[in-house]
Amino acid sequence: MSRSRPPLILAVFTAFTLPLMPLQQLFVWFWPAMARRFPMYYHRTVLRILGVRLKVLGEPIAHGPALIAANHVGWLDIVILSAVAPVSFIAKREVNGWPFFGSLARLQRTVFIDRDRRHATGGGRDEIRERLKTGDILVLFAEGTSSDGARVLPFRSAFFGAAELPGVTVQPLTIAYVGQRNMPMTHRLRPLYAWYGDMDLPPHLWEALATGPMEVTVICHPPLAPNGDRKGLAARAEALVRDGLVGALHGGREMG
Repeated sequence: MSRSRPPLILAVFTAFTLPLMPLQQLFVWFWPAMARRFPMYYHRTVLRILGVRLKVLGEPIAHGPALIAANHVGWLDIVILSAVAPVSFIAKREVNGWPFFGSLARLQRTVFIDRDRRHATGGGRDEIRERLKTGDILVLFAEGTSSDGARVLPFRSAFFGAAELPGVTVQPLTIAYVGQRNMPMTHRLRPLYAWYGDMDLPPHLWEALATGPMEVTVICHPPLAPNGDRKGLAARAEALVRDGLVGALHGGREMG
């Protein structure tokens, strides 16, 4: 674990990111098509800065309207998925108020919703539906929270109803943190990368950067067509994502 690595990475990341933030804001205002695609190229460079080696299996959806249903391991998922496809994210409303990260989320045209208020589910679903109508690709972390990356939690079905629009597809997607420094990811190392529970973000981020390079596999499963049964759709997506994670973490078998 290198203690000199985090400040160097953060310095390079900051020098790279700050000049591009006003450029992305201009894209959001005046060039919506580029506002969708520019974050993808930006995050591919961020992965290189962080030392993340990304392997993509299957074909990611390249054009919307589409809903990507993925498992959620931590903050790095945002960088990973944005490097794979021109996406925006669905996030809890509190993220909008986070220093710096909230600004980055807004620049990527994040949809902020209330996940923990049952009466607000309909409003959040409507917001997602309106964005899908514009042709966006939205990422839904369907577990509703993050995990340790060794398992997939049950998918919540509430927001799958937003995909019940003509022409919308749902693509299940597995994120698997498979290795560190070309060795298999161990149970001991996993909490250094997976951000879940009541972990504080700043010290967790520092430790992840200090621990060093890692390998991540993303499995893009065949798209599913909504059929009016949001619970069944969520269950099908969950099964594919879970099979993909089991295959990627045990013997390198990528399933789905």
